[in-house]
Amino acid sequence: MSKTRRVLIAGESWTVHSIHQKGFDSFTTTEYAEGVRWLRSALEEGGWEVTYQPAHVAARDFPFDAAALSAYDCVMLSDIGANTLLLHPDTFVRSRPLPNRLEAIRDYVLAGGGFVMVGGYLTFQGIEAKARYRGTAVEEVLPVHIEAGDDRAEKPQGITPKVADEAHPIVASIGSDWPDLLGYNRFAAKDHATIVATVGDNPLIVAGQFGKGRSVAFASDCGPHWAPPAFVEWKGYARLWQQIVGWAAGA
Repeated sequence: MSKTRRVLIAGESWTVHSIHQKGFDSFTTTEYAEGVRWLRSALEEGGWEVTYQPAHVAARDFPFDAAALSAYDCVMLSDIGANTLLLHPDTFVRSRPLPNRLEAIRDYVLAGGGFVMVGGYLTFQGIEAKARYRGTAVEEVLPVHIEAGDDRAEKPQGITPKVADEAHPIVASIGSDWPDLLGYNRFAAKDHATIVATVGDNPLIVAGQFGKGRSVAFASDCGPHWAPPAFVEWKGYARLWQQIVGWAAGA
């Protein structure tokens, strides 16, 4: 009987507050959204058991140590800033000392866990450098060096990914005809890491080892807006994410 493969995804949620001004009158609306559905569906189709924590849930419930994280074969962060994991509500509101959960991720991978970071406005450094992963324990784990400032590369005209290492398991049987992306985070591959795919002059997918574990950096997003409908509906989408997570987990 095969072992159930488990993945924890944190992030990919947002709340939009809008102010509507009509002459002398104004009102506000609030909308909550999640962008995880394409990624979650892709992994579930591949037999993964997915635990999803939107950012506001991860702030409180993301595991505190490597032992708790070891319940998962792979951990994914997608569009969730470092502060959300560093500042548990009990620390921020009540000044209660609690473990550093970025260090917990590092220790988990060091011991053999799999880790994937997916790009977005609040991943790597992100918009106005507000994601703040540069210089953290998570950057130690990643196979890339994170830029110091706002690392976004917006490509509203579209940019086509190119496979750089056709022999890598992450891109096996996917082919070379990928749909365009609309943006990504810029980063540089570390020594001994493998650039699996590129966008323009920058890496798109970088894979590497850390301790007994593995990590993958995916520079663009897993859903809109950087991953437009043509990308999330692409026939290679599910296989790509199944193979990214599978490789990171050593499956």
